[in-house]
Amino acid sequence: MQRRQFIALLGGAAAAWPFTALAQQQAGKVPRIGFLQRIRNENVVAFIQGLRDAGYFDGQNALIETRIYETTLDRLPDLAKELVDLKCDVVVAGSQYAFEAVMRATSTIPIVGIDLESDPVARGWVNSLGHPGGNFTGLFLDLPELSGKQIELLKEAAPTLSRLGVIWDSYIGEFQFLATQTAARSAGVTLHSLPIKGPDDFKVAFDRAARDGIDSVVVLSSPLILEQRLQIAGWAMKARLPTISLFTALPRAGGLMAYGPNLPDIYKRTANYVDRILKGIKVADMPIERPTRFELVINLKTAKALGLTVPHSLLNRADEVI
Repeated sequence: MQRRQFIALLGGAAAAWPFTALAQQQAGKVPRIGFLQRIRNENVVAFIQGLRDAGYFDGQNALIETRIYETTLDRLPDLAKELVDLKCDVVVAGSQYAFEAVMRATSTIPIVGIDLESDPVARGWVNSLGHPGGNFTGLFLDLPELSGKQIELLKEAAPTLSRLGVIWDSYIGEFQFLATQTAARSAGVTLHSLPIKGPDDFKVAFDRAARDGIDSVVVLSSPLILEQRLQIAGWAMKARLPTISLFTALPRAGGLMAYGPNLPDIYKRTANYVDRILKGIKVADMPIERPTRFELVINLKTAKALGLTVPHSLLNRADEVI
């Protein structure tokens, strides 16, 4: 996608809004949609496209207030307050960091969260999956079952797997890590924890994996991990370690495999939540959704470079082979 097209999808500045949209805004008729996200990427594009598919066009019949916090987490409270002070009708927040900041800033504005790392009931964010009960709902991943499937697939590609490294974000990934730990015990492999907190920790983790004789790596999810996918693929190749992740973007960046949901589709799906909220559905009654479709992506070029022969039985099940 060309940069100009990307910027057009994200929406222009207020000076570019048509006069009619400004008149509607002044009359209080234009919904204001807050969007809090770590970086501008394909997920942002998918969300904006989802809004367009639902009939919402920035600067015409909706105002989309996008706030990007990048790596500076201490900016989140101020950005969340900005969206609340703007009296957004609904706020979409693309990570635990983001929606927790918005939840602290408001108990009345509907919030739609996207999270792959946590159990929203166990964390106390909602009363139940079917009836959240407050001003928060969203799309969450049911990881325990997925972790076992990832280890199973990795063992098919690398049959000698016995010492499994797990790269995980120690700030928000404990639930993921514990689920993977349980799955590893069931699969009969020894798990080695490789926690990270920032960009500089990835090289340290892979160096340790090579030093400790780890033979394969599960890469768990977090906004930081997704952002560092190119570097992760490079370090894994340098350490000659097969990897699997739930981010399908990782094998496209040079990792070995992925089994997980289509993340842009999840972001696009949040636009449906926004549409229903703007049409009057109470967020307290909107069930938490789980992804129902998972994609298997395999990078054969990477497999060859690692000296692996991926069995045809595995290739035949792949949604995408690179």
